Amino acid sequence: MKVIKEGKWLIASWPEPHRMLSWAIVGGGFSRASAVAWLEVRNQELSLVIDPREFLLERMKERGMENAVGLLTSRNLDTYTDIEASQGDISARCVATVGLSNALRVGDPPAFLNKTGTVNILCRVSQMLSEEAMLEAMALAVEARTAAILASGIPSSVTGLPATGTGTDCVVIASPEGAAPAAYAGKHTAAGHAVGAAVFEAVTKGAERWKQEWAEGRILDSRGRGVPCSGIK
Repeated sequence: MKVIKEGKWLIASWPEPHRMLSWAIVGGGFSRASAVAWLEVRNQELSLVIDPREFLLERMKERGMENAVGLLTSRNLDTYTDIEASQGDISARCVATVGLSNALRVGDPPAFLNKTGTVNILCRVSQMLSEEAMLEAMALAVEARTAAILASGIPSSVTGLPATGTGTDCVVIASPEGAAPAAYAGKHTAAGHAVGAAVFEAVTKGAERWKQEWAEGRILDSRGRGVPCSGIK
């Protein structure tokens, strides 16, 4: 997997198409693609009259990436983390961007917050996975993200309780194509171990960097003001 940062783009790509699973606004669901692309944006670019999916599709077309899975983030892409974990001959590599100004706890009441911040995760597994195994890997990636954010001590922007994610997180699972997919990817498998370990460390490192920037006053909202986030441990 090749990862490059060019301007407002962060792109992870492979020479051959991979099977993908995500809820990304471009290329979501089960799909087939050779790249995952993050676009860094500001809130001013996404007014209420703009459809974020159409906005991203247009930018991806301009970049020649119509067939990639697309993600939007307001996080500075220079802060991305890239972690690989392995068990035996199976490995998982996680690339994550971690912004937590929009931190929420699962079950918080829905609310529109004038804050930006999201956690976008790509986890590529080295072995081909069945659809069932991809769903299991997705569940483990989300669990690992949640465990890492809980451990970070970031509070919900709405309730002040320990956050478990943000309101706009996205996870992408990728696996190569082949003839003999693994049937399972749970905690008792090599793939499951690798996915959980890679995602947990990538999000942990991203959250620590976000907390450091916040403490130094370098986290800004869409209007360029410091983001209040009391209760950080």
